Parts: sequence; structure tokens; C-alpha cells
Amino acid sequence: MLTYSFEDIGAESLYIHLYKCIRDDIVSGKIAPGTKLPSKRSFAENLGVSVITVENAYAQLISEGYLYSAPKKGYFAADLEKSTVRQKAETVQAQVPVTPKYFADFSSNRTDPENFPFATWAKLMREIISEQSAELMLNAPCGGVPELRAAIAAHLRDFRGIQANPNQIVVGAGTEYLYGLLIQLLGFDKVYALEDPGYRKIAQVYESHGVRYGFTPMDGEGIDPKALAESGADILHISPSHHFPTGIVTPVARRYALLSWAAQSPQRYIIEDDYDSEFRLIGKPIPALQSIDVTDRVIYMNTFTKSLASTIRISYMVLPAALAEEFYKRLGFYACTVSNLEQYTLARFIAAGHFEKHINRMRNRYKLKRDLILEEMERGGLLRVAEIQEEDAGLHFLLRVRTDAASEEIVRQAQQNGVRVTSLSDYYREAPLQAASAFVISYSEIPDSKIPEAVARLTRAVLAAIKK
Repeated sequence: MLTYSFEDIGAESLYIHLYKCIRDDIVSGKIAPGTKLPSKRSFAENLGVSVITVENAYAQLISEGYLYSAPKKGYFAADLEKSTVRQKAETVQAQVPVTPKYFADFSSNRTDPENFPFATWAKLMREIISEQSAELMLNAPCGGVPELRAAIAAHLRDFRGIQANPNQIVVGAGTEYLYGLLIQLLGFDKVYALEDPGYRKIAQVYESHGVRYGFTPMDGEGIDPKALAESGADILHISPSHHFPTGIVTPVARRYALLSWAAQSPQRYIIEDDYDSEFRLIGKPIPALQSIDVTDRVIYMNTFTKSLASTIRISYMVLPAALAEEFYKRLGFYACTVSNLEQYTLARFIAAGHFEKHINRMRNRYKLKRDLILEEMERGGLLRVAEIQEEDAGLHFLLRVRTDAASEEIVRQAQQNGVRVTSLSDYYREAPLQAASAFVISYSEIPDSKIPEAVARLTRAVLAAIKK
């Protein structure tokens, strides 16, 4: 007769504890396939529990396939093909990535949680729950709740010079999701041109959807128009206000050249990713490409993950009027992927002026953080062997080391010192030689208190690599 202890099971119910004990014995092979289990009554008497406890445990095991019952014969352990079960469990465990622990991660673009306006956000959420409970329970339009789209339209008009009707705005949970919608809208037969170097996840999104894409080289002003014309692309995906990872800002003459390329065919569009345009640290933000587009060929995209928090998965795109009409006609069956509570809260956060204040505060905050890093690099001697580039916008800059040492050696030395950095060459399809000595320094996540030590460790790593 099977025997299990019911001591020290905490708040767990008796039948759940019994279910787990039997399940584990079946999975481990202690109870062999085909083994007949005790009757409910005799098992209950032996364990000192009620019959209903055994009955509930057996019912759960049967529903999950660990047991099966035969009429007038009883309950039997199922054949789980244990070797396969173990093999699958080992495979799953092997696939779980193990993230190394670093003292400082200069490759992360996440935001410091201390910067999120928790008090204001929580207050607005309570107000929404109290005042708009009925709206919270309604299905939002596929483009997002009207209040949020109106708030975004007003913000874009005032701060990015974009004149957009709220109906042109589509809200979604992250830009990756919106890219997928765009592919369906524009067509799987289109060819997409991506920046080289560029953000690697964009290529992964297009590849996962099975569309053709290619990498178009950049010069000091952004995408090379001649290379773009020769690429055969229909859709150009760029970040002209602050390119990742080089930090290049595309000048207005080059922007008009790209708009001219798009205007040459009704099949051509430009996807403008404006992901961190709010954080220009010197001077006014660069006007959006969409704001000078008179032919309706630019699809504007932005996200709140940079300006608020990396876990606020709210992004949006502004479609040209004709494309917006086509979107609602063909893809209007999709449900909005952002909860109503988050949408209404963000709408009120923007409309009440909190977002503007937050951006201004964070712009000053990041400028001080960047200046502190540069001061520590100067004080610790790192800038005697390296120089800084593109540090006036966004939340990253380039550190170009004057050395012949391989970038892999500097990355390895940094890891040994508990610091993570990425080489600029990692973002190229075929990296030029000058990219090997440049490193992308993202600083939004690193607390101020860690900056002196983080820079000191990075300096030791660079100097050690140079001496080798």
C-alpha cells in the first residue's frame, strides 16, 4: 500500500499534496506504468484522510493523464514514456538562457526604475478605475482608445511638428508587434531596406515574417541614396533623428533626398523609427522626417519604452491617411494589444502635462548622468587612449579606442572586470576596420552611484587590452 506523509505541508490542501506525491512517483518511475492504485476507501483509511481527498486527487491525475480508470477494475498508472519526458525536460532546461551577472552593463538600453513616476502613475490609475470603470470593461477599437490617440496626436503636434488625425494613429504593445501589422498591411511581396549598421532585432522581425530584406550602407549623413536606389527596395526602415548605434543625425538635405526616392513609386514608403528623439541633450529636438513629408510616404513610429520605462510596452505608429483607411478596412478585426487601464492612464498622463514634465526632467537627468560618465572617463585616464563621438543625443554614445587591439579582447577584459560592452562592429553585416575599435556605451540603466566604479573597471579593461 502506498504511504505518504501529510506533515509540514503548510497551506497546501490535502488533495493537492496527495496529487503531487502520486504524480511525482509516476513521473520518476517509482510507480510503474500499469500499476493498480489502491481503492479510494482503503487508500483513505491507510493515509488517515477523507475519501473525498483521495477522490479529488485521483480526479486531477486522471484529467491530466497520469492515471486512467477501468470500469469495475480500479485506477491504473498511465504509461508516460518516461524517457521522452525526461529528454524533453532536459531539452527545456538546456534552452533556458543564463544571463551573466555584471557590475555594470553598458550594452543595456533599459531605464533605471528609480526614474519612473510611480506616485503620479498610481494616482492616475486610481482615478481611472474610480471614474471610468465602465469604459475599462469595453473592448477598445483596434487602433487604441480615442482618448490616448487624441493625446498622442496633440503631443506630436506640439513637440514633433507632426500634424496627424487621431484616426491615423495605431497603438500596440511594442514596436515589434506594429512591424508585424505593417508587413501585413504593406504586403509580404515587398522588399525592405535596413540600415547597416543597425538594430539587429528589426532584421529578426522581418525574417520571422518571411519577407525579403537587405542591408543598405550608411555614410556620415545616414542612408546612402545611391545604394538605396540600387537595392531594389520598396520600404526603407530608418532612424534619422538619432541612429542606433552610430548616433548619426540625418541632415535635412539627405532627408529630402530620401523623400524624393519614396515619391518615385506608389509602392514605396519610409518607416521612420523615432525611438528616443525626446532625448536630444543639446539644442532643440530634430524635426521628424514625417513633418516635412508632403507626399504621405512616411510611416512614423515611436514608443514610450524609452521615455517612461522599458516595461511600459506601449508603442504607436502614425499612418498616412490613405494607408490608415486601408488598415482599418483590412486589419480592423485585430484587437488592441494594450490594456484599457494602461491606455486611459497614459492618455491622462499626457493630457495633464505630466509627460512633458517627465521628459524635461529626464532630459536633465540623463545629461547629468552622461556628464558624470565623461568626467570619470577623463579623470581616470580613459580619454587619453580613446575619444567620444555622438554624445549630444539619445541615451548612448560611441567610445572609439585608439588601439590595434581586437575588439573581442576589450570585450573579454571588460567581462573579467564585471562590465559588459558591445563593439560597434557587432551591428554591421560586414564591419569596416574602423568599427572594430569603437564601442557602444549605453548608460540609461546604470545608477549614478555605480558610475565611478563602472568607468574605473572599463578603463582597467581597455588599458589591459592595449598592453597585450
